[in-house]
This record gives sequence, C-alpha cells and structure tokens, in this order.
Amino acid sequence: MNQNIKYIAPLLVLCVLLTASCKSYSDKQIKQETPTRGNIKIAVDEAYQLLADSEIAVFKSLYKYANITPVNASEDSVLRLFLTDSVKTMITSRKLTENEVAYLKDNLVIPRTTQIAWDAVAFIVNKSNRDSLIRYEELRRIFNDTIKNWKQINPKSKLGGIQVVFDNQGSGNIRYIMKKFKVTTLPDYCYSANSSPAVVEYVEKHPEALGIISVNWVSDRDDSITHSFLRRVKVVGVSPELYSEGDDYHTPHPAYIADKSYPFIREVYAISRESITGLGKGFIQFIAGDKGQRIILKSGMLPATMPVRIVQISKE
Repeated sequence: MNQNIKYIAPLLVLCVLLTASCKSYSDKQIKQETPTRGNIKIAVDEAYQLLADSEIAVFKSLYKYANITPVNASEDSVLRLFLTDSVKTMITSRKLTENEVAYLKDNLVIPRTTQIAWDAVAFIVNKSNRDSLIRYEELRRIFNDTIKNWKQINPKSKLGGIQVVFDNQGSGNIRYIMKKFKVTTLPDYCYSANSSPAVVEYVEKHPEALGIISVNWVSDRDDSITHSFLRRVKVVGVSPELYSEGDDYHTPHPAYIADKSYPFIREVYAISRESITGLGKGFIQFIAGDKGQRIILKSGMLPATMPVRIVQISKE
C-alpha cells in the first residue's frame, strides 16, 4: 500500500501542474490581443450604430475570444475619444484632417484609414405629410432660410412652418448638410433630438417635421428597429441636383447610391491608431472583407470594397 502511494503521489502532483499549466495558457490566450482575440472598445458614430452592431455580432460569432464593445456617440465625441487615445478604432463619415493626422504623428501614431461603405443622408417626414417628393433646390432653400413653410413647397399643403430635426449636436449629418449647402449657420427652425430614434419619434408625432438621419436607420427591412421606423414615418424621394421637368425622384436605395442618382451620398470610414496588428485592425479587415461587405449591403448602404451588380428591370 505504501509502495502504491509512493508512485501515485508524483502522478497527482504532475496532473495538478499540467492542469494549472493548461489553465494558465488558456487565460494567456484569451488576454493576448490578436486580430481575432482580445478585449477592446471602438467609437462608433451613432449614425452607424445598427451597422456596427450587426458587424460585431457576426464577428463575435466567428471568433469566440473577441470582445468588442461599441461606444456610440456623436461624430464630435467619437473623434475626441480617438484623438485622446480612449479608443484605438472608430467608425465615422469623415477622414481625419491634415492637422489631426499631424497631431497623431507628433505623438508617434500613424492612423490607418479604410473606406468601408457608401452611405446616404435620408430625409423623413410624417405619415400624414403628402409632400414625400422634394426637389434638391427646395431642400437647399430650406437650409438657406428662404423656404420656411410647407406651403412654399406645395401651395395645397395644410401644414405650417417646417421643423428640421437632426439626430444630435456635433452630428456628422449637421456637418454634411452645412458643407453640402455651403451654410455657416443653420436657420432657427433647425433642432437636435439627441439620437436617430428620437428623430423618428419626433417626426412621427409632428406633421410639420422634416427629419435627417443616416439611411442605415431606415433601410434594412429585416432589422426589427428599421422595420418599426418604416411603419412610423416616410422616406422622402429627392430630385437630381440639376432638375428638369419629368426627372425621377429617388430615395436613398443602394442602387441609387451606386449610380449617384440620389444626391446626398458620402463615404464611411473605419480608422485605426493601433501600433500592432490587434483586434481593431482585425475587425476592420473583416468589415472590408466579403462577409463584412455583405452585411453593409444588407443594411441598405453600398459596399466600398465589393463590386455590386445593378439589374435594371423594365416597367413594360
């Protein structure tokens, strides 16, 4: 019996050591950051919250040791988080400026920018508003403070003063509209609702409202949130910038983004400041790859790195 114990004891010690070694190695594997493993936060412009959530869900289903937490915020806040090194990856609708790139390089950071999609700014109106087709020039005059009332667009309209509602202060949508129409200040009938869902809620309750959000929020009909929004508001069709009588009006559909029939399109970028090939870069590579680009197309935006075939169906 003593002799058996003599041989069993070393074996037990060996098993304990092997178990501890395996556990230690497993913990080390989880903690070590690679393109498919790690624990990071990324800053996401609130306009692309639904897209980011979909991309993260699929990525995490493929890589069980990848933990990505999105921080959804206004464009200004997203940029601030990135520049102060609070996050190393961000998704936004604008590139870094030369001054921002220089600031990062002064701090020994080389940012890497990847275009992942083409997006569109969508205009939404109340279900009771009959004016769901608006000319580009009329929108320009709304933001130049010369069209203030729905009757100026349609004399038969029973609606009064236009109430323009953006998603939030510091929004990329505000920056885009001001740059697009070359205005330095917005009219006093422009407001901020603090989020894209809040814009939809406001437009649903106020017949005079004209909401501005990213197409991502009203384009994926399989998404429960988008489906709910489309039941509550209408997406406006917009004429070409140079309008001629008889021209078609287009909604921000991927096909009209692709052929530039819809006049309010912009790029979407994923930007990394990682000094190593870490999880942030791995996630960006995934978004720019085949699976990630298919998610972008399904979300109602146009993929930037994957060719899209447009089929024209004759009405005859």
